[in-house]
Order: sequence, then C-alpha cells, then structure tokens
Amino acid sequence: MGRGRAKAKQTKVARDLKYRTHETDFGALAQELHGGESAEDELDPVELDKWSDYVDPRSARD
Repeated sequence: MGRGRAKAKQTKVARDLKYRTHETDFGALAQELHGGESAEDELDPVELDKWSDYVDPRSARD
C-alpha cells in the first residue's frame, strides 16, 4: 500500500507538464546556450575571497 498516492501525484505532475502552457524566455535561453556573459563576471570579489580557502590549489587557473 501507499503506492497509489505517489502514482496519483506523478500522474498529476505529468499532466500539468504536458498540457499547461509555459512562458519561455527564448532570448535568455539563446544567451545561455551561445555563451553570453559568464557567471564569473557577476560574482562579488568579497564573496570570492570568503570562499577562496576551499579552492584546490592544483586546479587554480594561471
């Protein structure tokens, strides 16, 4: 027992995904796929310094 509720929820989610229309931002998708601005450019230097101790020194870029 217990499988019925899980299956019903999965069916509901699958139906929602199949029949609901979603607004797609094709401009953002194209920018992501074609390598728009990199995410590293948007990072705060203070935040990067806070986490720099966790970087593997062997993987550091020159």
